[in-house]
Amino acid sequence: MTQDERGRRPAHPEEPLRVLVVEDDPVAADAHALYVGRVEGFTVSGTVHTAAAARRHLDQHPVDLVLLDLFLPDGHGLQLVRTLRAAGHTADIFAVTSARDLTVVREGVSLGIVQYVLKPFTFSTLRDRLTRYAVFRSAAGEASGQDEVDRAIAALRAPRPATLPKGLTPATLQAVTDALRAAPEGLSAGAAAETVGISRITARRYLEHLVDAGRAVRAPQYGHVGRPELRYRWSDH
Repeated sequence: MTQDERGRRPAHPEEPLRVLVVEDDPVAADAHALYVGRVEGFTVSGTVHTAAAARRHLDQHPVDLVLLDLFLPDGHGLQLVRTLRAAGHTADIFAVTSARDLTVVREGVSLGIVQYVLKPFTFSTLRDRLTRYAVFRSAAGEASGQDEVDRAIAALRAPRPATLPKGLTPATLQAVTDALRAAPEGLSAGAAAETVGISRITARRYLEHLVDAGRAVRAPQYGHVGRPELRYRWSDH
């Protein structure tokens, strides 16, 4: 198999795209690798937990895409990207992180990071972005015009919004999310309802959705007469 640059090969429709998972948490790394392996057209090249191990793997194995945690025990992920580019590695990068600093996002884009996937995420979220990346990679030849260029870029940059359960709306979900993230001590369904201006039953539906998506955790709060009250907290893991 020929390589046009270090770690990169010409796209071939019959060969799966090779993915390196770089994640310091072994449990999360195994989960991300499992997700990648479930998406048709992709295969896991390896799983490593440090920037140094990522560099060694890329020096020894051809890789098309890196799923990169930005907070590694031996350095920031963006510094790893700079090092890889300086060494001639051209593998595309998905930043997989809980960081929401838009300054970091802009810097990552300038270094060639093609997607950001915020933790925690579901399999369907990653599958959607990998599928769109595969469409982007499959484009070949000379574009017939601006429309074709726009379509190629849109395939990569404009993932479909995640489908919400029936009766839930993105605007209210964002409002509940903001309220929960602003309350480090957590919120009950009643407190969330009062903060957002919705009914307690509706608030619980949104909070339970966040729990199901891995974005919040719930636990009973004791100390009151009667049944314990469920308290929800935002999860950064």
